[in-house]
Amino acid sequence: MSVLGERTVLSVDPGSSKCGLALVHRTNAGRIDLVWRSVVPTDDLTNTIRQVSEEHSFNMVIVGAGTRSKDVVSRIREILPSIGILVVDERETTLKARERYWEHNPRRGWRRLLPATMQTPPEPVDDFVAMILAERVLSA
Repeated sequence: MSVLGERTVLSVDPGSSKCGLALVHRTNAGRIDLVWRSVVPTDDLTNTIRQVSEEHSFNMVIVGAGTRSKDVVSRIREILPSIGILVVDERETTLKARERYWEHNPRRGWRRLLPATMQTPPEPVDDFVAMILAERVLSA
């Protein structure tokens, strides 16, 4: 059995207009699995977190230290006063999230001809940023 232990976290990439969310589970063996991910308008964040907490149990909330992180932490404390919240550095997560997007959504047509690093995904990648934040914490 791994020293790491089993754990499920909700991770949030806060933003001014939208937030990325990811529910990520680490098994006793140390494998990290994505349970759920979504990009929601910032105004809907509280309701979405409340709904996720009713459907899934998680041990901690991870919040990226970027835009609106203090506001997001305050909102989470209001609805989940006893949950642990960890604010983490978001450095280089957007670039990694773009790469992860293309892993989950294989490029087709002309997109296959250009390197993934030269392309911007056609939709927001904030949920992938949240997933990467969770993976960083769960892998540490």
